[in-house]
Amino acid sequence: MSECCENKSFDGVSPAYKRALIAVIIINGIMFGVEFAAGYLSGSQALKADALDFAADSATYAISLAVIGSALIVRARAALLKGLSLSAMAIFVLISTAISFFDATPPEASTMGWVGFLALAANLFSVVILLRWRDGDSNVRSVWLCSRNDAIGNIGVIIAGGLVAVTQSAIPDLIVAAILAGLFFRSSYSIIGQALEESGGWRNAVGLSPMGESK
Repeated sequence: MSECCENKSFDGVSPAYKRALIAVIIINGIMFGVEFAAGYLSGSQALKADALDFAADSATYAISLAVIGSALIVRARAALLKGLSLSAMAIFVLISTAISFFDATPPEASTMGWVGFLALAANLFSVVILLRWRDGDSNVRSVWLCSRNDAIGNIGVIIAGGLVAVTQSAIPDLIVAAILAGLFFRSSYSIIGQALEESGGWRNAVGLSPMGESK
């Protein structure tokens, strides 16, 4: 994981950062449609999992954009929501992958390959756009982590496509889908941990005072 040395207090209040975020939201929204359709047509669980990541990123980046300039507790709660959504997505991917294991028809390797390369290009472009803001508060950092994870996931999809072509088996596709779920869990843990630290714990994060009174 790349940990940069920039000021951790950066909260996203920058016209340039907002423009970058809007560009990345558009990229992710387009790629969700492309990759989910390809995953459905090819029967690839890895492509479907990666497409869901694009969709989640579009939604969470929009949340990030909406809370820029808000109080730290508001930004931390937004990051917490994103972390929890990543965990929910990971659970969904694991369950759907487990179900597919019992009907493991090999997906179309060629589709996995070219769509994987297209998605990788889109995510690398997003990573370059966000590179200078790869650190900051939990809200800003969650955006970087999601973009970085997407690029890693695309490489996994490409590798899985090659292995499916060689082995004529769906197992590589299912393994990559499970690995993506694990990556979602890891990022979720990191984002939630920083969000809780910034908000002062679960009680403050969910809107309760230390004494249990609603804020």
